[in-house]
Amino acid sequence: MHLLRLPATVRLRFTVLYGLMFLLSGAALLAITNLIGVGGHTSTQPGPPIEQLTLKEALEANRQLEAQLSQAQEAQSNQLLIASAVALAVMIVVSGVLGRMLAGWVLRPVRTITAATRRISAENLHERLAAPGPADEVKDLADTIDALLERLEGAFAAQRRFVANASHELRTPLATMRASLDVAVAKPEPVPAQTLALAGRIRAELDRVDQLLEGFLTLARTQHDALAERATISLGSLLTASLDARAGVIAAKGLTVDDDGVRHDAWTRGNRTLLSRVVDNVIDNAIIHNRDGGWIRVAATAGTASALVTVETGGQVLDPEQVARLAQPFQRLGANRTGSGDGSGLGLSIVAAIATAHGGDLDLRARPEGGLRVAVSLPPAAEPAGVPA
Repeated sequence: MHLLRLPATVRLRFTVLYGLMFLLSGAALLAITNLIGVGGHTSTQPGPPIEQLTLKEALEANRQLEAQLSQAQEAQSNQLLIASAVALAVMIVVSGVLGRMLAGWVLRPVRTITAATRRISAENLHERLAAPGPADEVKDLADTIDALLERLEGAFAAQRRFVANASHELRTPLATMRASLDVAVAKPEPVPAQTLALAGRIRAELDRVDQLLEGFLTLARTQHDALAERATISLGSLLTASLDARAGVIAAKGLTVDDDGVRHDAWTRGNRTLLSRVVDNVIDNAIIHNRDGGWIRVAATAGTASALVTVETGGQVLDPEQVARLAQPFQRLGANRTGSGDGSGLGLSIVAAIATAHGGDLDLRARPEGGLRVAVSLPPAAEPAGVPA
């Protein structure tokens, strides 16, 4: 409840508040000066009665009185100066404290708007500031930010719908092209070897485009739709399943896998299909972008703050600035690291999007001794009931 109703606009508020501050400061300064100077009167010793004095004595007494009056005036001036200095020092401190309180009071809506704006990101553009209060400059600023957020939400939603719809529509001609290719190769008459080789290359490119479309759909679904079918999942089990499914590829490249850090009690809660995609993409990245005979170190750990999946690989020393951009779509470190043209360039960006949708984070770091460290942190969850110890 406000004891004093201030004018509507911020400019008038500051004007009234500062005017009141100067008025109160001046009144307080005068009061302190008068209180300190109350006892400043200098007493004089009365001389003998004038009737008993001669002319010479009277003149001497007059000179003494003038000297005493001059001393009294000087002492009073010094005392007034000291009193004014003390009052000024006191009012400087008091005015500073009151000014800080008043400035905080007036600017409190701005701090509230700033804090609310910082909380809003691409994942929660539906939120609005909805600042209360009179129709002043602060309210206009909040309404302008709300309108901007509404336009951004519409633009993001339209972009995601376009990506999802375009991906769906492109799958039909891709399926038609693949079917036509299979029919042409499967004709009874002998097919030239060059035709078979060309068909194989076209089929490989079709598969690559299909992977791209699948990546686009996953990104759009993760960024636009709410997560459904949440369950408590062991990250260690997902890692083990992903490694087992890729055992043949790992053996073909002669990779050594260190999975001593995998704990099956690293629990999190989320969509099993999407979290499996996270683990698979990270493992695929470690296999594809690794040299023959290299190594992979995986771990799944749990703490009070997060459940963590960590995958490390060896190799040459990487540029930290380039590594930081790998979570963006179609960002690669170049052929000198990948060694092949495999991959769509969406793997780690999909990991980042899914982790963010689950309230987690993706951390990419270049290892000082060479290679890459990929860490996915997710909110921890309690062990579900009925799980054997």
